[in-house]
Amino acid sequence: MWPESSAVCGSGTWIWHGEQVTDDATGAPAEPEIPKLDKKKSIIAGVITIVTLIIVFAGILPKLGNYSDAWDSVQAMSTVDKAALIAAIIVNLWVYVFPLMAAIPGLKYKPAFVVRQTSFTISNAVPAGGAVGLGVQYAMLAGYKVSSAAAATGIAITSVWSVFMTLGLPVIGVVLLLISGENPQQYLTAAIVGVVAIVGAVVVFALILRSESLARKIGGIGQKIANPVLHRFHKDFDVVQEVVDFRSQIVGVVSKHWISITASNFGMIFGQYLILFVAIRAVSDGRSSGLTAAEAFAAFAISRLGTMIPLTPGGLGTVDAALTALLVAFGMDQNDALAATLVWRACSWVPQVFLGVLTFLWWRRNAHKTPAAA
Repeated sequence: MWPESSAVCGSGTWIWHGEQVTDDATGAPAEPEIPKLDKKKSIIAGVITIVTLIIVFAGILPKLGNYSDAWDSVQAMSTVDKAALIAAIIVNLWVYVFPLMAAIPGLKYKPAFVVRQTSFTISNAVPAGGAVGLGVQYAMLAGYKVSSAAAATGIAITSVWSVFMTLGLPVIGVVLLLISGENPQQYLTAAIVGVVAIVGAVVVFALILRSESLARKIGGIGQKIANPVLHRFHKDFDVVQEVVDFRSQIVGVVSKHWISITASNFGMIFGQYLILFVAIRAVSDGRSSGLTAAEAFAAFAISRLGTMIPLTPGGLGTVDAALTALLVAFGMDQNDALAATLVWRACSWVPQVFLGVLTFLWWRRNAHKTPAAA
């Protein structure tokens, strides 16, 4: 599917032949075109995003803490705390690149950095920007002479592992609470559901990778489940072939590099959690935050489930509300919890979005200097 596919672009069609993108009209190398935003979908998504943010930041968060008091806590941060936050931001930006490098063996840090930071900005700051962010990744990787097959494999793997991380982290968070002597009874149900979900997903994933015949059987089950919905909307979608194509696309890389892929994704999560941990200590201003490291991680891990609710880009707002509520539930002062969440969001989102704008502009300026390859 991926090595031999085509996509309409401008006046011609790109033909993917394993190592080269060519224009069927001229036979010359063609530069991938960045997909354009669907205006209607963008407007709808933008309205939903704005409404959600108003509800969260004007309705929900003020009930969990006072903005004025939270801002006082932020202003009271010491120079050492601010320096620690800057260091945490740098670590987060540094480790965020590694999952793509693990999923595309041989990809150097510099191009991986440009691709990851740019795609983060488009996917997390632009309403309905996910599809465009995906297209930009393909175009950028092509410009760095990454084959279409390798690019598709890398993007697919990072997407799958992101889901695994989101489902698995709450389970790890509850386990850490148990090990540290906490009694997270109210979260055990969620942990059990999480265990079932992550184990089920990993088992299905492993069976798909094990053999093509198993992939076809699983695809057949998926087809039976999907058919009623597809028929209702008059859609025709071959689930079996998609599953088989997905397997052939990623099986080689995953079988050889699954340890580095998993480790790099944990490193990325650690970078994001590190900012929250430092923020909690910073806004407490030397006072006891009432939170252990295990409780902070559990709150962070569970709140990340909000990224799976497609109301806002990157879970903006939904994750913040969940995180603040969980920090308070674990015993943190309300205003400190609100301040920590706001600092975490500002330090983990704003610098990366700003950096992504710069990397995109830099890439657009220099893209013509490197001939695109599939």
